[in-house]
Amino acid sequence: MTFGEQPAYLRVAGDLRRKIVDGLLPPHTRLPSQARIREEYGVSDTVALEARKVLMAEGLVEGRSGSGTYVRERPVPRQIFRSGYRPSGGATPYRQEQADAASRGTWESSSEQTEAGGAIAERLGIRTGERVMCTRYVFREGGEAMMLSTSWEPLALTGRTPVMLPEEGPLGGMGVVERMAAIDVVVDNVTEEVGARPGLAEELHALGGVPGHVVLVVQRTFYASGRPVETADVIIPADRYRVAYHLPVK
Repeated sequence: MTFGEQPAYLRVAGDLRRKIVDGLLPPHTRLPSQARIREEYGVSDTVALEARKVLMAEGLVEGRSGSGTYVRERPVPRQIFRSGYRPSGGATPYRQEQADAASRGTWESSSEQTEAGGAIAERLGIRTGERVMCTRYVFREGGEAMMLSTSWEPLALTGRTPVMLPEEGPLGGMGVVERMAAIDVVVDNVTEEVGARPGLAEELHALGGVPGHVVLVVQRTFYASGRPVETADVIIPADRYRVAYHLPVK
């Protein structure tokens, strides 16, 4: 193979992809059969099959049992806004940003005490096995799951205080900054690291995705004088949402 030459299956997949993107193969249209691809492009059955696999892995087509492979309807990506901290009467960033965007956001959550695994312990600056409060969220827009979040807070800091349960008690549902301030912990910094990976089966099930879909992962940690006080993983389906940052310029 000379430099720059594509394998046959990628060439076929690329041409079919172009037809899908350009609307020549619109959503819900049946993809040409393996035999048709073989004849049209002059390739083997193996190449035709691998080209179809590429398009399925990219989320452009989907198989329907007993019917064939069809072009998927591609959603128009919507924005999830994230911004620097703004005093807002105690609203969490999600509640604040949903209000700003006039969205129809709802959420549900559950909390439980557990032991910190190695990765979470490192992010919180504690020992592996120390007790943490783990809270899982499902955020919805118009009834559709749009985002998952799992947060961890060290119980050595919040245990036996009014803010031990993030969504319950007198400060339930308020942001990390306000909740920590109630126990004289001043949050002064937050970091967010954004990455992408294939979604886990349970994540895609909750988000309504299909196996192989990519998710954005926002790894967020709040600090008070250099001490991590809360860390979280925010999971967002990459085919449906874009993360938009609005940051102040100082």
